[in-house]
Parts: sequence; C-alpha cells; structure tokens
Amino acid sequence: MGLKIAVIGGGSTYTPELVQGLADRTLSLPVDEVALHDIDGERLAIVAGLCERILRRNDWPGTLTTTTDRDPAIDGADFVLVQLRIGGQAARFSDETLPHRFGCIGQETTGPGGFAKALRTVPVVLDLADEVARRSAPGAWIVDFTNPVGIVTQALLDAGHRAIGLCNVAIGIQRRMAVRFGVTPDRVELEHVGLNHLTWVRAIRIDGIDRLPELIDEHVEELADEASTSVELIRALRALPSYYLHYYYETRAVLEAQLAGTTRAEDVMTIERELLELYRDPTLDRKPALLESRGGAFYSEAAAQLMASLHAGTGDVQVVDVRNDGALADLPPSAVVEVPARIDRDGAHPVPLAPLGPEIRGLVQRAKAYEELAIEAALTGDQRIALLALLANPLVPDLRAAEGLLEAILEVNSRFLPRFATPA
Repeated sequence: MGLKIAVIGGGSTYTPELVQGLADRTLSLPVDEVALHDIDGERLAIVAGLCERILRRNDWPGTLTTTTDRDPAIDGADFVLVQLRIGGQAARFSDETLPHRFGCIGQETTGPGGFAKALRTVPVVLDLADEVARRSAPGAWIVDFTNPVGIVTQALLDAGHRAIGLCNVAIGIQRRMAVRFGVTPDRVELEHVGLNHLTWVRAIRIDGIDRLPELIDEHVEELADEASTSVELIRALRALPSYYLHYYYETRAVLEAQLAGTTRAEDVMTIERELLELYRDPTLDRKPALLESRGGAFYSEAAAQLMASLHAGTGDVQVVDVRNDGALADLPPSAVVEVPARIDRDGAHPVPLAPLGPEIRGLVQRAKAYEELAIEAALTGDQRIALLALLANPLVPDLRAAEGLLEAILEVNSRFLPRFATPA
C-alpha cells in the first residue's frame, strides 16, 4: 500500500513544482494519494488543475484530491507538508514595510517582520500539528516549509511533535556547486552551519575534498554576487554566508535600497497573478519557467528527497532544521539548528561539527535567544515577553524602536493575534 501526502497550503503557486518532484520519485516514494488543502477554494482549483495535468503527463498512478476542509486532508496522512502563509501576501507586505517606520529592515523572515510572522504562524501550525497527531497515520511526519522555519520547527519539536524543518537555501548552493564543478549533486557535501536564514557554509567538499578555499581565492567575486554580499566579507570570514546574512552585515545599505525601491511582496504578488493566469490554461501540463522567479528554487527536490529518505531509511545526509543534539557545542542540545543530518526512518540525526568561530557564534546565540522569546510570546500573548523578543532581535536597534514596533505590529495584525487581545 502506498503513502498519503497532505499539503497544507496546497493553493500555493509552489505546489505544481512539488507534485512534479513526487512524480519523478514513484519508485523511492510510492504515493497513492496527494491531498491538497487550502482555505481559498478558487485558487486551489486553479493550482490543482495544473497539478492534475502534470501528474497525468507523467503517468502517475495515484490520486490527487482537493479540499477546503483541513481534517479530511490530514486523515491517514503519512506526511503532512506545511506551506501556509497566515494573512497572505498582504501580511507579507506589512512585514516588509512597517519596520521602515522605525528605521529597521523590512523582511518577512528576519528582523521585526519575521517576528510578526512568527506571532501569526506558530499558534496556527501547532493547532494543525495537534490534529495531525490525532488524525494522521501512526508515526506521521510533519515537514515544515512555512517561514520562519527555524522558529516554527522549534515550536513543533518543543511541543513533542514529529517534525523536521526544511529550507531551500542549502540545496540551492549544493546544486550551483554541482554545476560549477561538473558533478552530480550527490558528490557535493556542504558544511552548512547556523540557524534557518542565518547560515554559513564553512566547507564545500567534492568527493570529500574541500574546494571552498580555492573558490574564495580564485572566484570570490562570483561568490559575493550570489550571496549579495561583499568580496571583503567573504575573504575575512573564509566562509560563504547565505543570502540572508546581508541583512545583518550590510544593514544600512540594505535599508537604503529598500526605502528607495519596491518590496519583494509587491513583486511576488505580480508574479503570482501571472502564474495563476498561466495555470488556468487547460493545455499547460508542466511548471512554467516563470515559477523560478517566485523563489523557492529546488523546494520540490528538497521536500521529495527528504520524504523519500524518511520512508526508505536511506541514511543519506541532507541539510534540515532539527534539534542540535550536540552537533554544535555552542548551542543547547534542544536548540533547533540548520545543519547536515543523516536521514533514516527514525528522523534526522545531525552530524558532529566543529564549534562555531567567535565571528559567527555571537550572532547565532543572540538570534537563538530571540527565537526562544518569540515562541514564548506567540504562545502566551504576553506583551512583556514580546518586547524582550524584539530587544533580543539583532536587527532591532534599541528600546525605543522595539516599543514602537511592538505597538504597531499588534495593531496591524490584531485579527490574527487573539492571544494579545487583552494586555498582559
């Protein structure tokens, strides 16, 4: 008997790429049913129509179902993929613009915007996880792609759920390096360390040999361009910072650029309207090239690969968000980190890693403290804890900014934050 996969947020424009990844793995991931759930029935129907045509073109033997009711989607599911967005792109636009009023970076997963998203998202995902525990198959896995992934995964694991967080940053770097060196991706191993959207690659091993030093010495300009950072920073770190680190290392320049330009939310809303129009075409039976502009490249590869390895217990190494369990000596064992882990039927087991250098350690530890406080604030509705979370956030400059941000975030997001309705 095959597996059932439930996709919560199935109306996402990412979903056609995901089902293509499943169709490409019928041998390693035998799936009988993919259940797409979304609260927006019209959008779900459009996305599901393309998914159905993709699966039919691939002679996929399973069944695709759709529902706006969460419970039948997760009933009996072996894997529940979470890719929802509370408040939609309108809330994202707020996350990216509201912080500007207080001299802060506007971004949907880091800084005060990421904090607002965490407040909206954590309670909803935990409520979903409770239902998964009651209704899904015994031992079902929750695979979280919902941002902020590190915070959401930490909340899920702290609550005792069987969950793994997933981001596409590491697999994107791995695939680019495979192309650069002319090898298959399985021959590329990254020493990828840190927290979700706060990571560094300390080694890029091709067949076990670290090629990062020569890349820095000979191709640092290309590396800097890919990471949206400076040549000098990479040379100083002797490591490759992820794209998201330019918010921390070059805050002033990024803020100036944001104030002078359009938001990513506006760009994505335009792309999504165009994608949904394309998806309506009854002759379209493959993901359009425009989908690459939406972001999330290789998400389907990462998700399908993770589920296949969990199902088969292959023991291969993938970069995921998982409990530290001693992999990084600089953080508590219970802290969720984003590191290479060996995947088998029992889950993801982080591989041992060298301690973080002091140039990395301080930022990681401060960001982890912020994540802990953000989860507590999201679950309690305690405004004092929420203020402390903002003060701990490395992208919030001072108390005055934190106080203003908290008041504005709670006001703008009031309908999504019932726990904050009564002042703590």
